[in-house]
Amino acid sequence: MILGLTISQFTTLHVVLSFIGIAAGLIALPAFAAGRWMPRMTALFLATTTATTLTSFLFPISTFTPALGVGIISTAILAVALAALYGYGLKGRARPLYAITASIGLYLNLFVLIVQAFLKVPVLNDLAPNGSEPPFLAAQGALLAVAILLGRQAVRTGVGRNQRDQTL
Repeated sequence: MILGLTISQFTTLHVVLSFIGIAAGLIALPAFAAGRWMPRMTALFLATTTATTLTSFLFPISTFTPALGVGIISTAILAVALAALYGYGLKGRARPLYAITASIGLYLNLFVLIVQAFLKVPVLNDLAPNGSEPPFLAAQGALLAVAILLGRQAVRTGVGRNQRDQTL
């Protein structure tokens, strides 16, 4: 049991948090990159993505795994995003720092989604049973390219202090 839940229930909670974080991020970050501030959607994205990352550490883990490494990196990235947004209010260098770290946070959540899809969806698993075949690499490469473009756009035209202050 984890937090009073069976492993199955806890896994469901973890996955639901992840899907909510992904959906909220896919709304909030493109809006940010287009110069529109969505404070509630942004808060939902950061809260659920952080909760997803932190709950991943509660699963029974006996050795260091790539998933644990992603969780450690994601925790650090999200801490910086939260500090840039809520600690520094996107002032000065905090705005591009938030744009970069929020984009990486969403990317990592989507990266894990693709890994899990290729592991658990039979059609995808048949295409890449080892996770190193061209379909898997193409999916991850396309995701990386889109994440870089989104992050770049968010850095260039993301919501500045004046726009953010007007929408609060």
